[in-house]
Amino acid sequence: MTTSEILNRIDIPRNKLYYLEKKGYITSQTILQGNYKIKDYSKDDFVKIQTIWHLVKQGLKYQAAYEKAMDVIDDR
Repeated sequence: MTTSEILNRIDIPRNKLYYLEKKGYITSQTILQGNYKIKDYSKDDFVKIQTIWHLVKQGLKYQAAYEKAMDVIDDR
């Protein structure tokens, strides 16, 4: 999924999405689309983003949200 697809599906600001990547919670691949470089995220990363952001909006700090998200995702 591209950055714009994620932003359209999850109500997360672009800078917060990039923050998750900067912290190493998610990773992206860079793909070329014409003359543009676009970030592409896996389906697993999409689930991580969605879960972490949901927990952050509930008041958890990013590190705690990431850890809890990993527990939730692993339990599935």
